[in-house]
Amino acid sequence: MASTPNAAFSVRLRVQIPNKPGELGRIATAIGQAGGNIAGLDIVEVAGGSMVRDVTVLASDEDHVGRIRAALEGLENVTLVSATDRTFELHEGGKIEVGLRSSLLSRDDLSMAYTPGVARVCTAIQKDPDLAHRYTIRSNTVAVVTDGTAVLGLGDIGPLAALPVMEGKAMLFKEFGGIDAFPVCLDVSSSDQLVEAVTRIAPVYGGINLEDVAAPRCFEVEERLKAVLDIPVFHDDQHGTAVVVLAALRNALKVVDRKIEDLSVVIAGAGAAGVAIAKILLEAGVGSIVGVDRRGAIHRGRQGLDLSKQWLADHTNVEGRQGSLTEVLAGADLFVGVSGPGLLNGGDLAVMRPDPIVFALANPDPEVAPEEAEGVAAVVATGRSDYPNQINNVLCFPGIFRGALDAGATDITENMKLAAAEAIASVVDEDQLSPSYIVPSVFDKRVAPAVAEAVAAAARADRVTRPEPLRPA
Repeated sequence: MASTPNAAFSVRLRVQIPNKPGELGRIATAIGQAGGNIAGLDIVEVAGGSMVRDVTVLASDEDHVGRIRAALEGLENVTLVSATDRTFELHEGGKIEVGLRSSLLSRDDLSMAYTPGVARVCTAIQKDPDLAHRYTIRSNTVAVVTDGTAVLGLGDIGPLAALPVMEGKAMLFKEFGGIDAFPVCLDVSSSDQLVEAVTRIAPVYGGINLEDVAAPRCFEVEERLKAVLDIPVFHDDQHGTAVVVLAALRNALKVVDRKIEDLSVVIAGAGAAGVAIAKILLEAGVGSIVGVDRRGAIHRGRQGLDLSKQWLADHTNVEGRQGSLTEVLAGADLFVGVSGPGLLNGGDLAVMRPDPIVFALANPDPEVAPEEAEGVAAVVATGRSDYPNQINNVLCFPGIFRGALDAGATDITENMKLAAAEAIASVVDEDQLSPSYIVPSVFDKRVAPAVAEAVAAAARADRVTRPEPLRPA
């Protein structure tokens, strides 16, 4: 599926044109004929008989930007003064910074914030380590940890190239959860090194968000860190996706009037997200799940399975179904894709139960185009922002960590994840539910507080919270 013009390939073109009627129209026509979308027009300067304008244009990829530039350069009496890639401009110098919560305006301020007064706080924490959650950044700080082995759709690009993504994640934590998050990109080559590095830096942070760590390493690393650390550890690529999928499913079931325990589900993709989705759907009461990878259905009799796929074989597909994705789709109520683009078409979906639910989450190009699913599926969701029902992890992780930090949680339990999914689903009012509106907007300010409240309550109910530390006498 061809990409549509979007802000990821946004360019600001500064052009000099004659200051007379019709010139701006010529520019707009050339950009439109080249397939660009004009998102903004600004006057920079008017001098004599010429005018300088900034034209903000959305393109579909870098080659498309080149074609738009060429179209303008081919116009008579038009000078392309400069072309600025707005995405790179946004990243200039990094996207986050450290700020101060207390001012330093006098000698007294300095004496309390640093030496000699700070020694009193250090001594108090030495006597009672839990005080670090009251008197340091640990109370509101999350490490966004990666080894750069499975970054977005880019794959193993290494920790340095992964840094812009981790900075972006830190921005989302701050914007939606009020949490100070910091990128921790580790140059490691094994699970042992990754676990050791995170364990050694953990005293600074109140939580660990694992990000873009390749499967199957991600499963082992998360479990080992959860066992040795007394702060929440959460692999967002697994559990964030799973939570939002469950939230969307709860509301989709209301649209199609079905019960979760009656569902037959096929999941394409047996990596981190696919396994986590299977686990949370089983916890939520889904009746039948079949996982599928490139070799077809995953079942107990299949040889050569890694640990994560073996878990799927042991806990799903109780009927032992075999065959390709299209073969096991027959009669299914729900398709969840967390694999790759273009696996299915509308005809493939026709073998599912009438009015199926389709969550095609590969990004940017889903497993089946929404246009292909139209007229077959009753509800369609994707991972893209330019279609209805975007399954986006930002609906989940800021609220989950906000609730965990507020409650003083030492872990993130299955009940906390289920509570988060229910909270996300509840933000969509019953009278607003429709096939094109089953999850709230990522910009809905009600989401993170609702998730945080539900997660904190679940943490207390599960008794995974530390006692509130007392102020020293």
